[in-house]
Amino acid sequence: MDLLPHPLPPGATIGILGNGQLGRMLAQAAARLGYRTHVYGPDKDSPAEQVASASTVAAYEDNGALVGFAAAVDAVTFEFENVPVKSVRELSARVPVRPGPKILEIAQDRIKEKQFFASIGAGTPTWAIVSQRNDLESALKTTGAPAVLKTARLGYDGKGQAKMKTAGDADAAWAAITGGKTPTGDGYAVLEAFVDFRCEISVIVARTKDGQVVCFEPAENDHANHILSTSVVPARIDPATSKAAVGIAVRAAEALELVGLLAVEMFVTQTGEVLCNEMAPRPHNSGHWTMDAGGVDQFEQLVRAVAGLPLLTPVRHADVTMINLIGDDVNQLERYLKDESARVHLYGKKEARPGRKMGHVNLLRARRS
Repeated sequence: MDLLPHPLPPGATIGILGNGQLGRMLAQAAARLGYRTHVYGPDKDSPAEQVASASTVAAYEDNGALVGFAAAVDAVTFEFENVPVKSVRELSARVPVRPGPKILEIAQDRIKEKQFFASIGAGTPTWAIVSQRNDLESALKTTGAPAVLKTARLGYDGKGQAKMKTAGDADAAWAAITGGKTPTGDGYAVLEAFVDFRCEISVIVARTKDGQVVCFEPAENDHANHILSTSVVPARIDPATSKAAVGIAVRAAEALELVGLLAVEMFVTQTGEVLCNEMAPRPHNSGHWTMDAGGVDQFEQLVRAVAGLPLLTPVRHADVTMINLIGDDVNQLERYLKDESARVHLYGKKEARPGRKMGHVNLLRARRS
């Protein structure tokens, strides 16, 4: 169902599946454009709930709550892609959901995701499907070692992953991703070859229902303990590599018939090849730099796409380093608050825990390129 008025009038309500920090910043962007937001998620006193117009605290599988949520909003988007596809289909039968369940289904499954990248002519690391423990030895013949074993579904920030330096690590890696259980069915995991990369980058692309496509320039990303630590813009890549990366993101958005936002994470190899790692049909941590240096930011761009408003062309006015405040990093807050070049964004979380994203800081510098 997608009979949304074009454009969505001011005062309408945008529903957001997920009530974390991305939902918080999305709700703030929607408010600037005159929209109300209603967030839906399982956590009480969540970052998004603190700033949204309304909230539903319920499990994603709660059909009654989903029906009530659909009746209360004019359109739905999401800030968290690990929402059950069945729930999104239920919603899409009642209210426009942008992006739709088809895109979510691909992005949730590493096998479907890699097959999709191949279908648009985008390279990926060498990979093989692993359905059971006995598949690992033959998969290693395809990927070589070292390699990384990943669950096909529901993995993020390094969860559901195990490194394999040699075939001797097979038992430990399999136990790590299965928790000692015996999976049933095909396609439980994928084994990916390690990539000798020069850097990791990401491109965020927005697309409207009528086919307007706009990209943000690539960000160069650095991770610590599998969680994004910093994003630097401009990325230290040559123009040809940047053009190739943007081209992949545009092809992906068009092939998916995206209405919304898509982030594509990629490796740039030592030889300059661009290989796709994964994609997320939502705002992305590596796009937080746009809030202070990009002209229009990723959150407003998503609101525009969902609401049927024209997209804006980003005009970066500063060079920027985005720093994630993870766990005890938030204890450095005082020095950032005193720094004239820093723009601080906190997520309203009371307790700092290891691996928990508490906020981020954008450090701005005069634009040089």
